[in-house]
Amino acid sequence: MAQSKTTERAADQAPANGKAEGKPQRKRITRRQAVEQKLRSYFEAIDNRDAAAALSHWREDGVDDVVPVGMLRGRDEIGAFYRSIFAAMPDARTTVTRLIAGEQSCAVEWRTEGTFDGATYMGIEPTGGHVEIRGVDLFEIEDGEFVSNTGYFDGAGFARQIGMLPADGSGADRAMKSAFNGVTKLRRAMAERKRA
Repeated sequence: MAQSKTTERAADQAPANGKAEGKPQRKRITRRQAVEQKLRSYFEAIDNRDAAAALSHWREDGVDDVVPVGMLRGRDEIGAFYRSIFAAMPDARTTVTRLIAGEQSCAVEWRTEGTFDGATYMGIEPTGGHVEIRGVDLFEIEDGEFVSNTGYFDGAGFARQIGMLPADGSGADRAMKSAFNGVTKLRRAMAERKRA
């Protein structure tokens, strides 16, 4: 059976790989890729100390459980928290060191480094201390917005770096632990006497 000249011409002009020339191919983004892009965009906003851009990733009633700090409910509380961090450490830089994305969740390991020389943070006056914090956030995402996060970082390490707690293993640290242990033993002895 003979092919028509139009069909032959079209076959001759078609590229060998079967893709139409001149038309950009649409790339399909998987849900995991979309989640990863969302989180990278969020941490870029944090690195730029842009609270409004960071908040745009959250659902209005989202919950951010920052374990060493407390539960933050809704964009207003989450935004206030980020603005206070950005004001306290104006030179802070945040880097994503590892990111594992699922279709509706994501684990992000991050590192923040800066100087606590800006505004008061959580009632603590700036000390000028250099701070390096590593942490992990576990996000849940629905319809492209963050609905919850549980964030972990070493709060005691932060307190040591800003000078609120003595350096681990220092003389002041040993004295503080000794005094604390003495008070604990005294309380235990008093509780045992009440029971007797």
